[in-house]
Amino acid sequence: MKVNIPESSLIACICEGGAETVIMDILLDNDLLIFSRDQMIDESVIPRVSVKEFERRYLRTAYEQKIIILRMIDSRSEGFNLSKAYRCQVEVINVITAPEIEILIIASKKMYDQYCRSGIKKPSDYCKNVLGIKNVKSPEFVKEYFSDPRFLIDSIKEYHRVHKQKNDEASLFEIIKDEERQ
Repeated sequence: MKVNIPESSLIACICEGGAETVIMDILLDNDLLIFSRDQMIDESVIPRVSVKEFERRYLRTAYEQKIIILRMIDSRSEGFNLSKAYRCQVEVINVITAPEIEILIIASKKMYDQYCRSGIKKPSDYCKNVLGIKNVKSPEFVKEYFSDPRFLIDSIKEYHRVHKQKNDEASLFEIIKDEERQ
């Protein structure tokens, strides 16, 4: 799915967990995304929040530009149904990191096929049980593991290469800059 974020848009980037937040921060801090911190509400990633809480905290303010809610989630079925009052001024884009963000670690090691054949459903369990990474869900570990932004980009590209995303879904690959996709 091609993601288009006009420079005039205001972005609310909501991340499911700490690992997703770290990954987005690395990409933002190194100017690797199709948008910048300057476009973001509060210039930072927003931790997972309910729709009602998001509306209360962020949408009651009058904004001049369109708001794009960029949700980093691993569940395809998780809804984010805004109240009718806000639907016309907001676009929601789900960036799917299924089965879970730890799949990037497996992709970075070029072990996606082995993971698929292993029968282990969760990438975090594969990382713990097969790769021996006990703290794989720790934001500190993810920050250290992907401390080289080029390595993170290469891991995103590798996962995009080996995993077939559904046509109507966005992935991390779709929100990195075009020149980084080469």
